[in-house]
Amino acid sequence: MFVGRNNKQNDQLTLKFAEKTDIWLHTQLVHGAHVILVTDGAAPTDRSLEEAAMLAAYYSKGRDSAQAKVDYCPARFVKKPAGARPGMVIYTNYQTAFVTPDAALAEQLRVKE
Repeated sequence: MFVGRNNKQNDQLTLKFAEKTDIWLHTQLVHGAHVILVTDGAAPTDRSLEEAAMLAAYYSKGRDSAQAKVDYCPARFVKKPAGARPGMVIYTNYQTAFVTPDAALAEQLRVKE
Protein backbone atom coordinates (compact mmCIF):
# COMPACT_ATOMS: atom_id res chain seq x y z
CA MET A 1 0.00 0.00 0.00
CA PHE A 2 1.17 3.48 -0.84
CA VAL A 3 -0.21 6.73 0.61
CA GLY A 4 0.07 10.18 -0.97
CA ARG A 5 0.50 12.80 1.74
CA ASN A 6 -0.09 15.96 -0.32
CA ASN A 7 -1.68 17.02 -3.63
CA LYS A 8 1.48 16.53 -5.69
CA GLN A 9 2.18 13.10 -4.18
CA ASN A 10 -1.47 12.15 -4.78
CA ASP A 11 -1.12 13.06 -8.47
CA GLN A 12 2.17 11.21 -8.86
CA LEU A 13 0.93 8.13 -7.03
CA THR A 14 -2.44 7.89 -8.75
CA LEU A 15 -1.62 9.01 -12.28
CA LYS A 16 1.98 7.87 -12.78
CA PHE A 17 2.79 5.09 -10.29
CA ALA A 18 -0.41 3.03 -10.03
CA GLU A 19 -1.02 0.19 -12.47
CA LYS A 20 -4.49 0.03 -14.04
CA THR A 21 -5.42 -3.04 -11.97
CA ASP A 22 -4.26 -1.58 -8.63
CA ILE A 23 -7.00 -0.35 -6.31
CA TRP A 24 -7.32 3.41 -5.73
CA LEU A 25 -8.97 4.61 -2.49
CA HIS A 26 -10.02 8.04 -1.18
CA THR A 27 -12.44 9.34 1.42
CA GLN A 28 -15.81 10.36 0.05
CA LEU A 29 -16.44 14.13 0.02
CA VAL A 30 -13.50 14.82 2.36
CA HIS A 31 -10.00 16.04 1.51
CA GLY A 32 -7.36 13.40 2.11
CA ALA A 33 -4.71 11.06 0.86
CA HIS A 34 -4.93 8.91 -2.23
CA VAL A 35 -4.11 5.32 -1.31
CA ILE A 36 -2.97 2.75 -3.84
CA LEU A 37 -3.36 -0.94 -3.00
CA VAL A 38 -0.96 -2.81 -5.27
CA THR A 39 -2.65 -5.96 -6.55
CA ASP A 40 -0.31 -7.30 -9.27
CA GLY A 41 -3.49 -8.08 -11.21
CA ALA A 42 -5.02 -10.30 -8.51
CA ALA A 43 -8.18 -9.64 -6.51
CA PRO A 44 -7.30 -8.01 -3.17
CA THR A 45 -8.14 -9.78 0.07
CA ASP A 46 -10.90 -8.35 2.22
CA ARG A 47 -8.34 -7.61 4.94
CA SER A 48 -5.95 -5.70 2.65
CA LEU A 49 -8.86 -3.72 1.23
CA GLU A 50 -10.10 -2.88 4.73
CA GLU A 51 -6.60 -1.83 5.85
CA ALA A 52 -6.13 0.37 2.78
CA ALA A 53 -9.54 1.98 3.36
CA MET A 54 -8.66 2.61 6.99
CA LEU A 55 -5.42 4.33 5.88
CA ALA A 56 -7.38 6.52 3.44
CA ALA A 57 -9.72 7.49 6.29
CA TYR A 58 -6.91 8.06 8.80
CA TYR A 59 -4.92 10.29 6.43
CA SER A 60 -7.92 12.51 5.66
CA LYS A 61 -9.86 15.36 7.24
CA GLY A 62 -12.32 12.65 8.35
CA ARG A 63 -9.77 11.15 10.74
CA ASP A 64 -11.92 11.88 13.80
CA SER A 65 -15.16 10.41 12.47
CA ALA A 66 -16.56 7.17 13.85
CA GLN A 67 -17.43 5.84 10.39
CA ALA A 68 -15.64 7.29 7.38
CA LYS A 69 -16.87 6.63 3.85
CA VAL A 70 -14.04 5.53 1.56
CA ASP A 71 -14.60 5.11 -2.16
CA TYR A 72 -12.46 2.61 -4.06
CA CYS A 73 -12.10 1.38 -7.61
CA PRO A 74 -9.47 0.00 -9.98
CA ALA A 75 -7.02 2.79 -10.84
CA ARG A 76 -8.02 2.58 -14.52
CA PHE A 77 -11.30 4.32 -13.59
CA VAL A 78 -9.55 7.37 -12.07
CA LYS A 79 -8.98 10.33 -14.39
CA LYS A 80 -7.72 13.88 -14.05
CA PRO A 81 -9.96 16.51 -15.66
CA ALA A 82 -8.19 18.89 -18.06
CA GLY A 83 -6.82 21.88 -16.16
CA ALA A 84 -7.68 20.47 -12.72
CA ARG A 85 -5.57 21.45 -9.75
CA PRO A 86 -3.09 18.94 -8.28
CA GLY A 87 -4.76 16.07 -6.45
CA MET A 88 -8.13 16.61 -8.14
CA VAL A 89 -9.50 13.54 -9.92
CA ILE A 90 -12.80 12.08 -11.03
CA TYR A 91 -13.65 8.40 -10.81
CA THR A 92 -16.31 5.92 -11.84
CA ASN A 93 -17.19 2.26 -11.21
CA TYR A 94 -16.52 2.62 -7.51
CA GLN A 95 -17.74 1.00 -4.33
CA THR A 96 -17.87 2.52 -0.85
CA ALA A 97 -16.46 1.06 2.36
CA PHE A 98 -17.35 2.29 5.85
CA VAL A 99 -14.35 2.18 8.18
CA THR A 100 -13.18 3.60 11.49
CA PRO A 101 -9.84 5.43 11.33
CA ASP A 102 -7.35 3.70 13.65
CA ALA A 103 -4.12 5.46 14.65
CA ALA A 104 -2.55 2.30 16.09
CA LEU A 105 -3.17 0.30 12.92
CA ALA A 106 -1.94 3.18 10.74
CA GLU A 107 1.32 3.24 12.71
CA GLN A 108 1.63 -0.54 12.54
CA LEU A 109 1.19 -0.51 8.74
CA ARG A 110 3.60 2.37 8.22
CA VAL A 111 6.97 1.40 6.79
CA LYS A 112 9.82 3.12 8.55
CA GLU A 113 12.16 4.89 6.15
